[in-house]
Amino acid sequence: MTRAFLALSLLALALPLHAQEVSPQRLKADVETLVGFGTRHTMSSPTDPKRGIGAARAWAKAQFAASSAACGQCLSIATPETTVTGERLPSPTKIVDVVAIQRGSERPNEVVIVAGHIDSRVSDVMNATADAPGANDDGSGTALVLEAARVLSRQKFPTTIVYAVLSGEEQGLYGGKLLADYAKAQGWTVKAMFNNDIVGNSRGSDGLVDDTHVRVFSEGPRGDGDAALARAQRAIGGENDSPSRNLSRWLAGLTNPAQTGPGQTGLAVRQVWRADRMGRGGDHLPFEALGYPAVRFSVAVENYDRQHQDLRTEQGRAYGDTIDAMDFAYLAKVTRLNVAGLAALARAPMPPVATVKAAVQTFTEVSWKPVPGAARYAVWQRRTDAPGWPAKPVRVTTQTQVTLPGVRGDDWFFGVSAIAADGSASPVASAVPGGGFGPQAQN
Repeated sequence: MTRAFLALSLLALALPLHAQEVSPQRLKADVETLVGFGTRHTMSSPTDPKRGIGAARAWAKAQFAASSAACGQCLSIATPETTVTGERLPSPTKIVDVVAIQRGSERPNEVVIVAGHIDSRVSDVMNATADAPGANDDGSGTALVLEAARVLSRQKFPTTIVYAVLSGEEQGLYGGKLLADYAKAQGWTVKAMFNNDIVGNSRGSDGLVDDTHVRVFSEGPRGDGDAALARAQRAIGGENDSPSRNLSRWLAGLTNPAQTGPGQTGLAVRQVWRADRMGRGGDHLPFEALGYPAVRFSVAVENYDRQHQDLRTEQGRAYGDTIDAMDFAYLAKVTRLNVAGLAALARAPMPPVATVKAAVQTFTEVSWKPVPGAARYAVWQRRTDAPGWPAKPVRVTTQTQVTLPGVRGDDWFFGVSAIAADGSASPVASAVPGGGFGPQAQN
């Protein structure tokens, strides 16, 4: 094992130590507060100080402000907004996101985003007045974002972390689109977006319990791909190697569920290789549509009785998204995984954009563009039918090109990750059409 890769391995073991500061008690208190607003429906009152979406957003902003005060005003708070109409918003409605920005000390334009949506709903998505506690969907994700800001704002990172509380998800993913457009307008280089939506229960509606896994959804073909990219992928491959898919693979390597002591999350990633659940969607999709790497975290087993339901009891069975159906020890595990991932990405360089030359020859040449903050690079090789990258790279180098003698490129996929001087490593960027971690038009 090379010294560089050993340093990377030791860093991966240490990173989750940050996550041990996550508090299940604070997470529960935050969800209780969110439920206390009665409803957080996107069309509920924006001005009532105690009930509705406006009061909830003001409270979230105050939580970010408190975290910022605790770290010497290290967070800049923004509230991007837009007014929209749509199928589920028949009259013009203001959509407001609450965003806290922890700027990096070296490359502040490189950004990793963690988000959850604050709005809630009942059975009738147009009912803006009924009680809609939204404890798990998505009070859990909002609480996770606020807790991540509390924990990580105590640290300093070379690149930027953005904590985002989104509005309008249930009415049409409007808050996600607003933030994706905001990121583009700011000129951010988005390294990753973590969307946390329904991350706080461990018991499904059929009684199945799973508190040792979290699902991570990722797109295959890129959301910003075009016909030319589709033709290139058909000829060369790459349908399973979008940056979002490689981000999912990277997250799956962060934790070991068998290790539950200090510095571990006790949670494993179950990768789901589709953009979202069947017939449904989330706020990461507008990011993927703009070409930004994004994934969705969601519970291992959903409780459908406890989401998108009027509060009621029928034949002894409770319906409605109330706090009693949540598992805060499990939510803390998901939060720790997010914190570990955010910290690792905020220290790492961007993944390089890599290309391969291997046609009609008995060796393979892999080359890539240098990236700021990289001290060295790791070159990876996997069989075309292998689900993930191997445990070790085939080469670690300070150069931006390697030749692999005797490696016939037809039989393999290749990728490159960037490693900082302290050993922090990026996800692997696949050397295939559409494999670069950035909008397709820029790769």
